[in-house]
Amino acid sequence: MPAIVLVGAQWGDEGKGKATDLLGSSVDYVVKFNGGNNAGHTVVIDGETYALHLLPSGILTPGVVPVIGNGVVVDLGVLFEEIDALEARGVDTSALVVSANAHLLPPYNRSLDKVVERFLGSRRIGTTGRGVGPTYADKMSRVGLRVQDLFDEKILRQKVEGALVQKNQLLVKVYNRRAVTVDEIVDELMGYADRLRPMVADTSLLLAKAIDEGANVVLEGGQATLLDVDHGTYPFVTSSNPTSGGACTGAGIPPTRIDRVVTVMKAYTTRVGEGPFPTELTNEDGVRLRKDGGEFGTTTGRPRRCGWLDAVVGRFAVRVNGTTDFVLTKLDVLTGWDQVPVCVAYDVDGVRHDEMPMTQTDFHHATPIYEYLEGWDEDISGARSLAELPAAARRYVEAVQELCGAPISAVGVGAGRESIIAVRDLIG
Repeated sequence: MPAIVLVGAQWGDEGKGKATDLLGSSVDYVVKFNGGNNAGHTVVIDGETYALHLLPSGILTPGVVPVIGNGVVVDLGVLFEEIDALEARGVDTSALVVSANAHLLPPYNRSLDKVVERFLGSRRIGTTGRGVGPTYADKMSRVGLRVQDLFDEKILRQKVEGALVQKNQLLVKVYNRRAVTVDEIVDELMGYADRLRPMVADTSLLLAKAIDEGANVVLEGGQATLLDVDHGTYPFVTSSNPTSGGACTGAGIPPTRIDRVVTVMKAYTTRVGEGPFPTELTNEDGVRLRKDGGEFGTTTGRPRRCGWLDAVVGRFAVRVNGTTDFVLTKLDVLTGWDQVPVCVAYDVDGVRHDEMPMTQTDFHHATPIYEYLEGWDEDISGARSLAELPAAARRYVEAVQELCGAPISAVGVGAGRESIIAVRDLIG
């Protein structure tokens, strides 16, 4: 069975964990292929809420092998805190596998991330301050540390020494912070080596063999399409590629092994951090969406900016990712509105744009052009088929599907794991 890529269509927080859950017992491996603990999934199981940050959401499904791929940056302290918290709640995490080629997130990059963001002031990006961006920068500058380096202390020490030549110059001379010693970094990282060692593998080889044997492999992206460092709203983006192409490099799987791309889209739009957001509601409607949707960051707790669904973004996500299926989440949050607007195009200085503007300047000045759909008042949380939805809710789903250009294969109607309408099988 070829692999399935699962990505977000908007700026993240679309409910990708719910989509992974929908695949359920049909999945054998769930692979996190990008990002670090700068994003998260919230999954509700039998009334219990689990907030995941670094771990793949498949960690919560018995029988699934959760994999942290080579494209992830790993803060080991966070990883083991998360594992311990789940184990304390009775979740078995023993099947977790971590790529030997994944990069480690060292303490000095957390310090740099926070101080640089403060230094930027009004030009800040809105990062989580967890050191993810600087760690990806180290990777591309070839001064990064990898998981496999923990198992050769001599190599690890050499790499830390090389990295600190520049890092300490920045910390001390530019940002007036104390210098970091090689010993403190090496000692901290080596303290995790024995516990981590049994989890580490050549995950590219592991996944290739699994696919050859007919296993179902889901490649799960952190963040989302408009936060992609190449295709998102640069520079207000993450430092990796959470689009479907990033799944290949971040998991070590060739594109010829990928059969489906499932793109998760919220029934409205949210974003965290700075950057343009054409459909953002800065009035009482935005406050209502935030409250009704519980729109506060899984990782940061920050209130999310909220706005209406943007079909221009949806079409862009289809094009960039090669979307074969949409999962539309949080439809229930729109219950109770007289009308539900959907952005179908932008007005940029008097010119209509049906597709994403080419330049950052045009996108920043984009004004949404709305179509207004009839709202509904009925409680839809118990619906398990499209036929059980009110007529207006069905029309909303149909309109979004038509406007965005890919079939909607599932619709989320509540927070719980079971609160979903399966329209088409995502595996078959």
